Amino acid sequence: MPLKKIELTPGVSRENTRHTSEGGWYEGDKIRFRRGLPEKIGGWTRISANTFLGVCRTLFSWTSLSTGRKLTGVGTNEKIYVEVGGDYNDITPLKATEALTDPFATVNGSTTVTVTDASAVYSIGDRVIFSGATAVGGVTVDGEYVVQSISGSDYTITVDTPATSDATGGGSVTAKYLISAGSDLAVPSNGWGTSQWSEGVWGVGGTGVIPLRMWHMSNFGQDLIFAYKGGPLYYWQYSTALDNRGTLISDVVGAVSVPLATNMLLVSDASRFVFCFGTTDIGGIDIDTMLIRWSDQEDYTNWAPAATNQAGSISLSMGSEIVTAIQARQEILVWTDAALYSLQYVGAPVVWGSQLVGTNTSIVSQKGVAYANGATFWMGKDKFYMYDGRVQTLPCSLRSYVFDDINRDQYEQVFAGTNEGFHEIWWFYCSAGSTQIDRYVVFNYLENVWYYGTMGRTAWMDSGINDFPIAATYSSNIVEHEIGVDDNETGASLPINAYITSAEFDIEDGDRFAFIRRMLPDVSFEGSTAENPTVEFTLYPLKNSGSGYKDPASEGSTNIAAVTRSSTVPVEQYTGQVFVRVRGRQLAMKVSSEDLGVTWRLGAPKLDIRQDGRR
Repeated sequence: MPLKKIELTPGVSRENTRHTSEGGWYEGDKIRFRRGLPEKIGGWTRISANTFLGVCRTLFSWTSLSTGRKLTGVGTNEKIYVEVGGDYNDITPLKATEALTDPFATVNGSTTVTVTDASAVYSIGDRVIFSGATAVGGVTVDGEYVVQSISGSDYTITVDTPATSDATGGGSVTAKYLISAGSDLAVPSNGWGTSQWSEGVWGVGGTGVIPLRMWHMSNFGQDLIFAYKGGPLYYWQYSTALDNRGTLISDVVGAVSVPLATNMLLVSDASRFVFCFGTTDIGGIDIDTMLIRWSDQEDYTNWAPAATNQAGSISLSMGSEIVTAIQARQEILVWTDAALYSLQYVGAPVVWGSQLVGTNTSIVSQKGVAYANGATFWMGKDKFYMYDGRVQTLPCSLRSYVFDDINRDQYEQVFAGTNEGFHEIWWFYCSAGSTQIDRYVVFNYLENVWYYGTMGRTAWMDSGINDFPIAATYSSNIVEHEIGVDDNETGASLPINAYITSAEFDIEDGDRFAFIRRMLPDVSFEGSTAENPTVEFTLYPLKNSGSGYKDPASEGSTNIAAVTRSSTVPVEQYTGQVFVRVRGRQLAMKVSSEDLGVTWRLGAPKLDIRQDGRR
């Protein structure tokens, strides 16, 4: 009998059973498709051993004009940084600076120090920076500390070394209080006490959830404009020392009618208008969730509309809140919870006009949208969408797989990113049993195929001005993707376990049993760094269609096969053929690797098959 070539349809499909998906791929992890063939994805490595505090939800890269430095804004639930050369420079704004006199009290043998400050600008978990203090009780309080507990006008901090006596003092001390940290996941709120009124988080209390600390950043030339969801607008001015902190735009000399708070901001490509989406109106203190305001052209400080400038505002009507916005080609796209709008610059006196371009849509989160190849792609609450001049539902061969196993309480964590080197849109999300991101799903818009896998990331930025795509991790670092072939997130090389498994396909016509005695693998190891790179081929024969099989390495394989034995064989770089002994009516094939220095691309293997009777 002639050799049978195994050629399967590109992409992974989980919309049908294993048997009805015949001719395609059914499972996979850490793989992609290129020119119709599956291959292992690229590796990743951390940019430095330095780390940041908190969980990063936003990455934004730009370049300084005066020095050509590559800058990356890193927004976490605890702080905001500017990363340069692997160093994380803290630019977190201050909410208050207090001059204190003899504020410290120590207890002999204790590392707890009590601080007296009647200003009450602090809360538990806040960070405070002390300077200028003299020693008290054998302890010098200098540097950054966390507020541990509060009692009246006193609070406690923890120092590194125990005090040597009961004492009070410290002299003339400066206390700088950083803005309060935010949540690292969506959690139920407990009424008005949960809101940070003094920091501009209007209307967060009551029922619902406390939002993630979600930062939004845009560069204004070489400087940075930023805000967190529900907070005020900040400005960071670039300097070569990188040691200055962000300040409130409303505190800039000459600032007029700056929004007190906003849910999102961006700077337009057209003539540099600063936009706030879901923001406070002039003279108001509460966020209007459907209001859009923009500053005067080329002036981030002037938000008061006048005949002599182009500042203005517009209210959208369809929906209850603006969810997010993104700069597209010659327009700004704005999503409410029910519709999609297009904003276009039309000049004075209207300045920016809105047009409704899509209705009856949903979007899962502020970060759940990406723009690539002249089109916009986003994840809705039960499907995927695309906009290229008209809104379309994006057919997805993994729709049920994703939305049947997603943590809907953590929709806010979902984020999208482009990997344009491979024509991909990635969405990262929490599986149903997790409150941390542990899954991803990918749409390859060039080849119109889907695939998925497991990975923990919290933010993503495509290559752009960087050499590689970058992502934030739960280990509080940034990694470069598509570099090397291994996992170097922690600085030590670890193998990336990658595999792909086919759906069941009939051997011959699926009527008679067939015996497979030999396989001619077709796999390339180009790019591997291991001396003898190896993958494993596993053949799963089935007696009856749909009977399933047990694959311990595959999360979706839960059925026990009523078959004879499967066969797993290693395939090396120059393997021409391997001998196997499997028998069945149907077959599934798996290709996997779990060794250091290995990358691979599958071609079209051939099987040597002979008929073997009906039973």
